[in-house]
Amino acid sequence: KAKGKTTRSMRQNALFVQPVAPNMPEKPPTKQQEKSVDDTEKSSSHQEQASSEVMNSETEHDEDVAGGDDEEVASLPRRRKKRYAVSVRWEREYEEERTRGRRKKICTGTSEDFHTCCCCCSRRVGSMFFLLEKRDGSPIIVAGPCWPFCTFVTVPLILGCSGLVSYYVVLNKDSGLPSWFGFIYFPFLAMALVSLFCVSCRDPGLLERVTDEEAGNGGWFWNEQVGSFRPPGAMYCRECKVLIQDYDHLCPWTGTGIGRGNMWAFKWFVISINILCYFSIALVAYFLLSGL
Repeated sequence: KAKGKTTRSMRQNALFVQPVAPNMPEKPPTKQQEKSVDDTEKSSSHQEQASSEVMNSETEHDEDVAGGDDEEVASLPRRRKKRYAVSVRWEREYEEERTRGRRKKICTGTSEDFHTCCCCCSRRVGSMFFLLEKRDGSPIIVAGPCWPFCTFVTVPLILGCSGLVSYYVVLNKDSGLPSWFGFIYFPFLAMALVSLFCVSCRDPGLLERVTDEEAGNGGWFWNEQVGSFRPPGAMYCRECKVLIQDYDHLCPWTGTGIGRGNMWAFKWFVISINILCYFSIALVAYFLLSGL
C-alpha cells in the first residue's frame, strides 16, 4: 500500500512540473552575416575618420585665420612712419623740450601763439602742421608756417571784396546788369577759393631723410641743415624748416612753401584770382559810370 501511494503522488507531481528544454548548442554565424558585420564596422570606421579629418582641417583653418589676424594686428604698430628731412637744430630743440617737459609760452607776441592755440592737436614737422595724415605719416591736409596770414588776411580779403561787389553790383536790381550775370561771377569766386585751399593745404613736396652714402654716389648732394642727402632741384626752406622737392619760394598769401606738390594749384590760383580781381574792378567801374 505504501508503495502504491508513493507512485501515485509522484505521478501527480510530475503533471505539475514543466519540462525544461535542454541546452541547445548555438549555431555558428554564416558567411553572409560575417561580411555584413565587417562592412558595417568598416563604414563606421571610415565615417569616424572622415569626421575627425574635417574637424582637424576646420581647427587648422581657424588657427591660420586667427594667426593671420594676430600677425596683421601685430604688424600695424610696427609700421615705421616716414622720417622727413627736418632741420637738425629744430629737431634737437624739440626733443629737449619734450624730455625736460617744458610748457610753451602762450603770450609771446609771435605767430607761435596761433600755432600753440590752434594747432595743438596736429603733428608738427618743422614749421609744417599735419592736420590729417595716413598711417605711414604722409600728410593729407597740411598747414604751412604762414597759415595765420592766409586765414585771417587772404581769405577775408577775397570774401570781403567779392561780397561787396556781389551785393552792390551783381545782385542789385538797380545796377542795370542782367540777372544771369551772377552765374559768371560766382564760379570765378569759387574757383579762386578752391585753388587757394589746394595750395595752402597740400603737401608741397616734403622729402624723407636719406643718410645712405649710395645716394651721394648717385648724384645727390649732402645738406648739413637737415642732415640728409638731397636730390637735384630740392632746397631747404628756412621758414618751413624742411627739405622740399623743386622748391620755388614761400608765399605768405597762401601760407606755405611752393614746390612740386602744389605748383600747379598755385598757378591756377594766380590765374583765377587775377581774373576775379579784374572782373570785380570792371563791374565796379561799370556801376559807377552808369550812375553818372
